[in-house]
Amino acid sequence: MNNEFELLRIFRVTADSSSFRDAAVRLGTSPQGVTRAIQRLERHYGEVLFHRSTRQVRITAFGERLLEQVRPALEQVEELWTVPGADQQASVSGTVRVTAPHSLGTRAVLPAMERVAKRHPDVMLDVRLSDRISNAVDEKIDVGIRVGFMRDSRFVARKAADMRLPIVAAPRLIKKVGTPDGVDELADFPVTAAIDINTGRPWSWHFSAGRQWTPVSPAFIADNADMEMGAALAGIAFAQLADYMAAPYIASGKLVRVLQKEEPPAWGLYVYRPQRAPVSARVRAVFDELQTAIGSLPALP
Repeated sequence: MNNEFELLRIFRVTADSSSFRDAAVRLGTSPQGVTRAIQRLERHYGEVLFHRSTRQVRITAFGERLLEQVRPALEQVEELWTVPGADQQASVSGTVRVTAPHSLGTRAVLPAMERVAKRHPDVMLDVRLSDRISNAVDEKIDVGIRVGFMRDSRFVARKAADMRLPIVAAPRLIKKVGTPDGVDELADFPVTAAIDINTGRPWSWHFSAGRQWTPVSPAFIADNADMEMGAALAGIAFAQLADYMAAPYIASGKLVRVLQKEEPPAWGLYVYRPQRAPVSARVRAVFDELQTAIGSLPALP
C-alpha cells in the first residue's frame, strides 16, 4: 500500500511539473526514478499518462481524469495521517504554484511567501509572475491574484482589497506644462502608454461613468508598470497607476494626483484558487497569506 501511495504521489507531482526533471527536483529523487514510477502506473492502467518530448511532458486526457481522482484522495490520506493534536506546522508540505502580476511581486507576493516559508519550511513555493492572463488550469496554478472580478465558476475568488487608478505626474512636469482640466485635454499632454502583452496594444485609461481613453501619441511606452511609474517620477509624463504603487509617492509629494473627479470607481484585487475540495493545508496557507498581504498594500481614500 505504501508503494502504491508513493507511485500516485509521484504522478501528482509530475502532473504539476513541466518535465520529469522538474518533478524529480521537487521530489528529491532522480529523473530516472520518476520515469520508472510513471511507467509502472501506465502498465497498471494500460494507458499513457503523459505525452513526452525532449523538453517537456504534457498530461494526457486519461491522465487528467485520473488526476481528478488522485488529487483529493491523496490530500484526504495525508490529512488522515496527521496525528490529532500534533504540531500542524510540520504536516504542511508539498509544492504550491502561485501566479500574480509583476507589479505585485515584491509588494505583496514576496512578503506573503516569506511568512509561508517561515511557518512551513517543507512547502516549495513556485512563483510565476506575469502580466499575461494565465490559464490557471493548463498552467497548474494553485493560487493566483487578479485585478477585477473573476466570473469563472471553476475558481474560488476572494476580494482582498480595492484598487484605485489615479492620474499622477511629478511636480516638476506640472510646473513645466500645467495640468489638464479634463479627459479630452490629456491628448495635449505628455502621457505614458502601458502595453497589454496579451494583445500588443496599449491599455486604455479608465475614467468615471465607464469612459475610456487610449493614448494615441504617448511620450513613453512600456510593458512594465514599474517602468511606467518610473517615467512619471522622472517627470517624463502623466500616468494612470494602481494606487498600491502610487500612494506612497503621492503622500511624500513626489507625485501629484490630478483629475481626481474623473477617476473610475475602485477595482477589486482578488486572490483565487481552483475550486477543489478538500483544500490542502499548503494551498490554504498560501491563499490566506496572500489575502493578508494584498489587504496590507498602500491605498488611496
